[in-house]
Amino acid sequence: MVDYATATSRSDYGLEIGTPAIKSVGPLAFGPEGILFVGDNVGAAIFAIDVGDSDAGGGSHAVSVDNFDTALASYLGCNREDVTIRDMAVHPVSDNLYFSVMRGSGDAAVPVLIKVSGGGAISDVSLEGVAFSQYDITDAAAADDPRLVTRLKLRTVTVTDMSYVDGLLLVAGTSNEEFSSTLRRIPFPFNGEAESNSLEIFHVSHGQYETAAPIRAFVPYQGNASILASYTCTPVVQFSLADFEPGKQVKGKTVAELGSHNRPLNLISYEHEGGEYLLVCNDRHPLFKIACQDIDGQGPLTVPDDSLDASPADPVTPGVGVPRQLLPHPGVKRMANRNGSDVLMLQQDEDGNTHLRSYATATL
Repeated sequence: MVDYATATSRSDYGLEIGTPAIKSVGPLAFGPEGILFVGDNVGAAIFAIDVGDSDAGGGSHAVSVDNFDTALASYLGCNREDVTIRDMAVHPVSDNLYFSVMRGSGDAAVPVLIKVSGGGAISDVSLEGVAFSQYDITDAAAADDPRLVTRLKLRTVTVTDMSYVDGLLLVAGTSNEEFSSTLRRIPFPFNGEAESNSLEIFHVSHGQYETAAPIRAFVPYQGNASILASYTCTPVVQFSLADFEPGKQVKGKTVAELGSHNRPLNLISYEHEGGEYLLVCNDRHPLFKIACQDIDGQGPLTVPDDSLDASPADPVTPGVGVPRQLLPHPGVKRMANRNGSDVLMLQQDEDGNTHLRSYATATL
């Protein structure tokens, strides 16, 4: 069993004891030895935190927590409406769930990291006297930058998603450059020189190439040789990591368009019977399942399709590109792959209540 809080592990990864000055919490990702990466858009920074969670988990126990948002609000001592869950991630050893949560709204909102055990017990992650390191995003848009991305200030989407791959923290989001959509590759420990690339994609329903809208969610695949990314309104795009040369503007291959008036919330991948699959949850459409083998054989989409610009009242637009399957899991807002055994989902019902559920990957 690995003790994540040892001085050796802190030294190996450049962590020092202290209290990280986190101003907001957003995307989460786990790295080596259970170190948790936390994106802070208000502070334009990324924190690496040793959460000290070294107990080996069972890996196969089901999770079912009714009215999880109400339970979380009760734990935090506030109303349900004052709780905003930004992201969730599974600890690679303990199988415990971690959530980034903002308590309150506006300038008064307080960032909180929450841990949920396999049995559903809620606790907060202390940020006092922890081993951590900090990476400052020096090319983030200024807080008063007037540019907007889907009605959001550019600074608020500095970090939209993260994933740790082979010693690098991949960070999607925006920069202060003219072509603001950006993918950063940050060596970890945070003692090397980071590299970034502006991104360009073809948006089928908009009928044009775009460089401003950021990746909203992404996931590594093909043995970490590529990433699959989803954008608002809703292209799915493949990027080969071999194309990411320093200073180069990288053009992705649009392989699907899932319909207009829609924002992707989360992407995960999982394997079943030798195949790899992608799950995409959205703020408007149902949960989509895509076979990665279909993505591998899909040519780039480069022709406009006006039929995708359907009315927001339509439940599902036809979509183009790789085929997709609709899964009977309503109201999915967040997902996490728990060590390949099952997928954890936050699901919102018609009354606005949010429930935490787990589904075996074999059933998806």
